[in-house]
Amino acid sequence: MSDFIMNEDQAPLERRADELRSDLLAADNQQLAFVTDTTYQEGSPNQGFFEFLFWGKPVQLPSETFIARDPESNQALQPIHQAMILYYFYSSKGSPPAGGWISFSELADGQFYNSAFQGYTSKKLLQYFNSDYQAFEDRCMALGGEKTSFGEGAFRFQILPRIAILAVYWRGDDEFPPSYKILFEDTVDYHLPTDACAILASMLTGKLIAE
Repeated sequence: MSDFIMNEDQAPLERRADELRSDLLAADNQQLAFVTDTTYQEGSPNQGFFEFLFWGKPVQLPSETFIARDPESNQALQPIHQAMILYYFYSSKGSPPAGGWISFSELADGQFYNSAFQGYTSKKLLQYFNSDYQAFEDRCMALGGEKTSFGEGAFRFQILPRIAILAVYWRGDDEFPPSYKILFEDTVDYHLPTDACAILASMLTGKLIAE
């Protein structure tokens, strides 16, 4: 996992994306649309495309290339975004409705990497916002987060059709300092590997603390 997270050299991630893309070219497009909850527009043979929202913005994914593009500019998305979308399409399988939120440590192998994960998510959020909960809420709202009843303040971010992340805080008191966490819907294991979950959480953290 460590090759893929917080690493300026994205070559390992891009190589993995190429492998996923090759496998997806042989997949059943209608089945992919069903398990990913996306819309598939059929064209001529092998010329259709998937439509969905990624970080709240429309994306098209042609089935003949599996290179995700902005439908307005027709520009290919950044490599890390390509990889996250490909992981989602490759990994998704039928899942029950989401029923709650889980921590990173509850994901497959998450306990082993949890200390590192907290270092580039929760600890960074605490360092940046500390007890300025209003600044945290304002930032979440500005990024399109949906206020949700959880903890003492929480915002839900819909990243992909079946992938949502929760940014949440608990106020400090005389005994405990403030804390922030990134949580995942409890069905995330049906749609993404733990590596990809970590990357998305890191991306959200970066967006929240960006100047």
